[in-house]
This record gives sequence, structure tokens and C-alpha cells, in this order.
Amino acid sequence: MASMSYLAIGNSSFPAIVSVPDKSRGVNDGFSFRTGNVTRKCNARGLTVTNVATPVTVPLPAAAPSREKEKSSSSRNHVAWTSVMQERWEGELIVEGDIPLWLCGTYLRNGPGLWRIGDYDFRHLFDGYATLVKLHFENGRLIAGHRQVESEAYKAAKKNKKLCYREFSEVPKPDNFLSYVGELASLFSGASLTDNANTGVVKLGDGRVVCLTETQKGSIVIDPDTLDTLGRFEYTDTLGGLIHSAHPIVTDKEFLTLLPDLVHPGYLVARMEPGSNERKVIGRVNCRHGPAPGWVHSFPVTEHYVVVPEMPLRYCAQNLLKAEPTPLYKFEWHPDSKAFVHIMCKASGKVVASVEVPLFVTFHFINAYEEVDEDGRVTAIIADCCEHNADTTILEKLRLKNLRSFIGEDVLPDARVGRFTIPLNGNPYGKLEAAVDADEHGRGIDMCSINPNYLGLKYRFAYACGAQRPCNFPNTLIKIDLVEKKAKNWYEEGAVPSEPFFVPRPGATEEDDGVVISMISQKSGGGYALLLDGSSFEEIARAKFPYGLPYGLHGCWVPKK
Repeated sequence: MASMSYLAIGNSSFPAIVSVPDKSRGVNDGFSFRTGNVTRKCNARGLTVTNVATPVTVPLPAAAPSREKEKSSSSRNHVAWTSVMQERWEGELIVEGDIPLWLCGTYLRNGPGLWRIGDYDFRHLFDGYATLVKLHFENGRLIAGHRQVESEAYKAAKKNKKLCYREFSEVPKPDNFLSYVGELASLFSGASLTDNANTGVVKLGDGRVVCLTETQKGSIVIDPDTLDTLGRFEYTDTLGGLIHSAHPIVTDKEFLTLLPDLVHPGYLVARMEPGSNERKVIGRVNCRHGPAPGWVHSFPVTEHYVVVPEMPLRYCAQNLLKAEPTPLYKFEWHPDSKAFVHIMCKASGKVVASVEVPLFVTFHFINAYEEVDEDGRVTAIIADCCEHNADTTILEKLRLKNLRSFIGEDVLPDARVGRFTIPLNGNPYGKLEAAVDADEHGRGIDMCSINPNYLGLKYRFAYACGAQRPCNFPNTLIKIDLVEKKAKNWYEEGAVPSEPFFVPRPGATEEDDGVVISMISQKSGGGYALLLDGSSFEEIARAKFPYGLPYGLHGCWVPKK
């Protein structure tokens, strides 16, 4: 067997694998290892290729993860929807192009990366066990890696070779009637709900890094350097409840979240200070209609207000009890209950507006800000989101069998940048309209980010995933100019990009002065990290992984200390 060299990073050593070569770009076959030599050349795209060593041909080492073997139609399965079976890998990558020297820190991305336990295949994208991926940038170099988050749900499934907790669409199969009764009892207590923190990852103001999902117990602290699971984030308050918004608002100064009340339909708005595990209630919003609160996967804030959306896609306790997925999983569509947006003052907890809006479906809000008159008085709240035209079929389209069976038909439901205008003058109705022509981004949009310095403020640019038709899933990266109402698109045939994450350049004065980071899964089975210039939206660097990455969801930036 060929010998392997190792790099020492911090207190850990790992194989110094730096690339899976691509013959189409003129790189030799085999993996490259760091020996201290550096060479540079240009590739077909005009990017400078920094080779950290002379390429040598070696077999795939044990440290590089393999992908699961699919049962049938495996040749059609895109790597984006295929599990990575090895728990961890880490190594330095060859960089094509130039990573800005100011980019110094770690981008973390969380998402489902394992959809198979034993001989059982999960059914929905949101069911997979959490896999963290990191990209550490320093001095123009890039060290990457991945590791599975060691939740109780993941560890139990691994040990027992079967599902042991309730996931998004999956329910453990009881052995007998008595175990079924016991499982129902544990559901009401929350014991059987998953802690599979596969949705997002945030850096708290005190520096702790937490992976999150929609169950409150699925808040797990990780080490951003090693990706080790450090333990559950225990909330020390007595607010109770089983679920919360998967996307809190997190800054260096505060942590804001929504807690749906399924018994007395409404939402608690809560705040947590840096260094604390105690959430304190700012105020409560009562639902206007419907049997339960609307799903609140995310919500926006402005400088002085919290925006609480009430979708007609509402939680359904009965669906939680069912052993098989319902058409809308844990939710029900109640168009007769109408849709509303509530505005709460951060300082007082008072609801200053509660207006009816057109029906809507959204997973992700982009941003919100306050409109003021010439005297400086706030007259309205503007809130933007990735809106699916009040069409709930997007949930069904995210079933793995649908994602894995794309044969060229255009089946991705339309979406738009939905802009809410919420008046603060007592008018009972708000507006919802497209902020830009949806054809600018292929009538598809989701997985959004902005310059974090503009959170809650008037802003111009948003970054997201869009569509180049025909497709069954967002397949482009887009930069949207909300003033000019135009979009720039990045597209590569067969690629599935993850959320474009904007990192501003320190000291920048322009909103789009920074870089956009995304991870790309390729139809060929490969994958790479991609950097785009935030202003021009042109590629400035990419670095190929020695394995194909499954699709991931949301990320955060951890600056170097």
C-alpha cells in the first residue's frame, strides 16, 4: 500500500489529501500530497491553480469517505441525494484561483447527510442525520472536512441499525401494541422526538457554536475546529414546549426565537443574552384563526420590531401521532383560516400591528426593515421571503424518490421574492407582491443570505439559489439587486449548489463587498467548494473535494480568533 503523509493542524493529525483530479482540466490522475513545494498554473477558466505538491498516483486512502451503494437506479442518483457513510474526514485542498487573504476563519455548513440506516432508506430530504462540513480559510489556503453530528437519535440508530426517534417524516415501527402505547406517551413528553440537529448551525455571541433543528431538544453544541459533538445545549428556563423556530435570529448581542404554542394557538417571542442558556419572554402573539399556529421555520426582525408570520400551513397534532406520513407531514393546509403577519415591539413586547395578508408559503425569510416618513416615524414594515406562491407541493417535491428520479422534466414549483408591506397606521390589510420579476431567477428561489451587517436594515442585495429550467430542484446561484430589480446567475450543468453564504470584507463600505461561499455537488459524483466575488458575482476560486458531498442546508461563519 502506498505510504501516506500527514499534516498537523492544531493538536490533530490527518491525511493531507488535497484533491480529486479532473482530467478535463489537465490535472494528473491520482491524489496530491503536501510536501512543502508550491507551483502555480492557469486552467481553462483562467483561474490560477495552486498545487501544494507534485501530484503522485496513489489509491484512495481509508481516510476518504465512500458513498452508500444505492439499491436500484443507482446510475441516476445524483451525489447530492446520496449518503456519505464514513463519519469523518479532513484534509487540505488544492485551490484553483485565489482565496482573498482577508478571508480568515471557518465556514460551517449543516444538513442531512445520511439517509440510510441498516437496510432502511429514509423518504424525505429533511429526515437525514446531520452532517457538518467545514471550510477553514487561512493565508489563502483551504482545509476542509466533514463529520456526523452525534445526536442521541444518530447514536441510537447506529447502534440498533434502525430508526429509534421520530424524524420529519419517519416514525419508529413499534414491536407490539404495548410498545406503541408507550411510544405515544413518550411523544407527548417529547422523549420520542428527534434531537437530530440537521437544519442549521449558528455562532452565539459568546462564541459557542450550536447545531439546530425544529425540536428544542435538537440543540447541540459542537467544536467548530474539530467538529466534535460537545453535548446538548440545555435551556435553563421553564418556557417548556417541544418545538421552536429552526432559524433564530442570532447576533453578537442577542438570540431571538419563536416558540409555537400548540395548546393555545399562538407564539412566544423570547430573547437570550450571550453567555446565558435562559430564554426570557418578550411577549406573546395570539393566532388570529385556525386550529393551530402556522409553521414558523424562520422569521425576520427589524431594528425595533419582531415580525411574526402566521401561515395557513399549520401544525397538526393529529399528524404527529400517525405512524405513516400524511400528504403534508406534520402540517395541514387551512386556506380558510387566512394568513396574517404580526409586528411586535422588541422593547415592550406589545403587538403594534396584526394584519391579514394574501395566502403564502415560505420556509425562509430574507430580511426586513422599517420604512420611515420625512419626520422619521415608522410607517410600515417591509419583509422579504422566498415565497412559493401559496403552493404546498414543494414539501412533496422534496421527497428523496422525487429528487433522485429527475429525467429532465421541469417539475420544480414556481417561487418568487415575496415582499410583504405591513402598514402601522391601523389598516387591517397588508400587501404581498413580487419584489422582482420571477423570470430574473428562473421562477425558483430559496436558501438565501444577505450581508449580516444589514440585518434588520434597509438593504439592496440578496444571495440565494435559483433555477435554470428544466429542473426538479434549485440549480443556480443568484445575486438579486432589489433596487435595480435584476439578478445575476451562476450555473454549471449538472451541479446542485448549496446555500450561497455571504461573508463581508472587514472594513468594507459597500454592501456587496465580500465573497459568497457555496458547496457544489456534481452530477459526475464529485464536489467542490466555490467562491464568488460578492460584487461581480464572478468565480474567484474553487477547490475540489476528494469525494462527492451530499446536499446541505444552512451555514454560519466563525471568524478566526
